[in-house]
Amino acid sequence: MTDMTGKKDILHELCTGQPLAVLATAAGCDPYASLVAVAMTANLRQLYFATPRATRKWANLAGNHQVSLLIDNRSNQITDFSRAAAATILGTAEELTGAEREEGLELYLARHPHLAEFTASPSCALFRVQVSSIYLVTRFQNVMEFHFTP
Repeated sequence: MTDMTGKKDILHELCTGQPLAVLATAAGCDPYASLVAVAMTANLRQLYFATPRATRKWANLAGNHQVSLLIDNRSNQITDFSRAAAATILGTAEELTGAEREEGLELYLARHPHLAEFTASPSCALFRVQVSSIYLVTRFQNVMEFHFTP
């Protein structure tokens, strides 16, 4: 296995295997971070998350669609310094409606069936992030960039 193939495998496992991510949004100059449950497509091009509309993250997204998400596999052990991997995902978030929401919700609930009641609420928004780039960091210093064209 080449190093590039190994990195792609790590990236795919990390992005499709971890159930949670830290979402970074911004309002003006003020950044804001939130923990969200995520579901990513197998090709790593789209990521889905849900949030109530009465949240700061939803308000931030209404004004600025650019987001960053961090997904990692740390275990809070010393071995993380040599084994942990983190992916920083950059993209544009869009609240889904209609058929697109139903399609996205199907993928999201396949990953998080325990959130069916939460997502059924009329106050819950489902977002799709169109991924533009992912930066994979392993061993706290090895960085590999993956860029996606629209």
